[in-house]
Amino acid sequence: MKALATIMGIIAPTTAFAASGASDEGSGIFVWIFLGFFAVIVVGQLIPAVMLITGLVKGIAAKKVVKAEEK
Repeated sequence: MKALATIMGIIAPTTAFAASGASDEGSGIFVWIFLGFFAVIVVGQLIPAVMLITGLVKGIAAKKVVKAEEK
């Protein structure tokens, strides 16, 4: 139990020191590169999703037309 208290006593202050280092200098180039990379991933996932949804809608619409013609 004493070891746990010692570990918690060491870890707790270090998180406080890490949190206090925020500065308001604006976003650096690496932040913008990261956000741009994230945007490329999102767009890359949206293109196949849109193609899948349009194919699904076309498939559902085509099946309804065939059923109407059979009756």
